[in-house]
Amino acid sequence: MIRILSILLALTVALSACTPSSTTGGKAGGTYRISRSDAGTIQFRMLDSVNALRSSAGVTPLALDAKLNAAAATHSRDMAVQNRPWHFGSDGSSPIDRIQRVGYTGGLVGEVISETYETELETLAAWMEQPDTRRILMAPDGRQMGFSWHQENGGKIWWTLVVGN
Repeated sequence: MIRILSILLALTVALSACTPSSTTGGKAGGTYRISRSDAGTIQFRMLDSVNALRSSAGVTPLALDAKLNAAAATHSRDMAVQNRPWHFGSDGSSPIDRIQRVGYTGGLVGEVISETYETELETLAAWMEQPDTRRILMAPDGRQMGFSWHQENGGKIWWTLVVGN
């Protein structure tokens, strides 16, 4: 119980320290909008937040991996096309298939996904509340992370985070 409370405390600290500025994303009329120039900022904000949580639990940090980012981006767009959040691509591909297609040579620890109008940090907080997604984010054998999204014109965001080793 103390471990969960310390993780939640670390998440709260990470979230408060990483609030989007007026130049990085933003909620216009209640909808979080992501600009093209925000990609690197959002990916590193998520990486820093995940690593803050992992550090508070005594777990080694993750490194951002370009190939895993590509696999995450492909799946986020594909989920939007399918209009459903699930782990299989429209071509029947699994998360393992997608990381292999981009040339990632490590193994898959797990993939977490979301369909939401929330920011990346609000999404991370929701993932941490669920045992299955929290287990992937906090996996001790994780070494790299890929993170991306696809935002529809109406504002809905399809988030994908992949952890590999």
